[in-house]
Amino acid sequence: MTKTSLRRFTTGRALVIGALLILAAPGAAYANTVSATVRTPGATLGPATIDSSISTSAHCTSSLISSGGIDQAIGTGAGVNGNHVLGTEPSSDGSAEYTGTTGVVGTDVAYWIAKGGSGGQLNSSFSTTPYAVCLTSNLINHTQVVMNKVNAPTTASTPGLVTATCPTNTALLGGGALVTPSNTGNLKAIASFPTFNNSAHDFGKKAAADGETNPDSWSAVGWDNSTNAGNETYAYAICSGSGINVSGVTVKVRYSEANGPNTGSTGQNTTVGCGVGDGKLVSGGAAISGGNVTTTDFTGPGSAGDHLNGSFPSDSSGNPVGDGTTTAASWTAFTHTGGMTSTANHSDVWALCANDGI
Repeated sequence: MTKTSLRRFTTGRALVIGALLILAAPGAAYANTVSATVRTPGATLGPATIDSSISTSAHCTSSLISSGGIDQAIGTGAGVNGNHVLGTEPSSDGSAEYTGTTGVVGTDVAYWIAKGGSGGQLNSSFSTTPYAVCLTSNLINHTQVVMNKVNAPTTASTPGLVTATCPTNTALLGGGALVTPSNTGNLKAIASFPTFNNSAHDFGKKAAADGETNPDSWSAVGWDNSTNAGNETYAYAICSGSGINVSGVTVKVRYSEANGPNTGSTGQNTTVGCGVGDGKLVSGGAAISGGNVTTTDFTGPGSAGDHLNGSFPSDSSGNPVGDGTTTAASWTAFTHTGGMTSTANHSDVWALCANDGI
């Protein structure tokens, strides 16, 4: 090879390598700085009396919540049907609840409440465990909580659905649900899930489907065995703080639905996880429903006594993760029937997986 040819080859090779480096550079610009740590103080015994509630909380000591969860042990005796979820919700201090005026109700919140209720049956081994999912991100360093509420369900076996929507130009990170009053024994929260405030999702009545990105809203559903004009259902959306450029943020939805549980007095775990390239798990949701919740408006389960016993960060087998876990990539819905058999129940679970794009 002549010197001239060698120079041309060397120059051409350098140009190709340079071009490859330019093509590779954008990938480096989209690294993900999102991480999440799960905090939980462990189980608290209770509720301890019929038609009562227990509230316990988890705390992010040096970061902000993106979401949280609840897990209820249901005991081994005849009273297993009495335990149910009343709330899985953000809190300013671990005990106060956002139940006043709707809209943005809190900023940079670091506490999560798990609220369990009992019905007419009781078991001494009932317990309630709260989980806080604590977010860190080089971009999303502030958050805000949006609350919406509805006077529902006021009729037995009728879903009381309400949707909270994040402010424009913010990112949905997670959400929660609450029902009140907490001493009737029949009222419970049976769904808490991501959605969109658009016509395709009937403005929150249809849930976000598997693979959808950047939902902007969170819906909650209350469910009652009986008629009560004073029932209220609350939805909470955890959103990025105002003034943060979230144009590069991607929040991917992972969703799974399973048949059941349909046998009376039976529980079931259903789990979904973030896939490779989806981002880090930052939140999740759960429901017991009539099925097809991503394609039709939400319908309730087959029996008035059907309920949730948990919505929590987990391993891929559905086991709750422990305090300090930084590798949780799955979310589990713990659903349970009342004393009656049903043929129409479905268990629904969502995971939100975030990439902040920096």
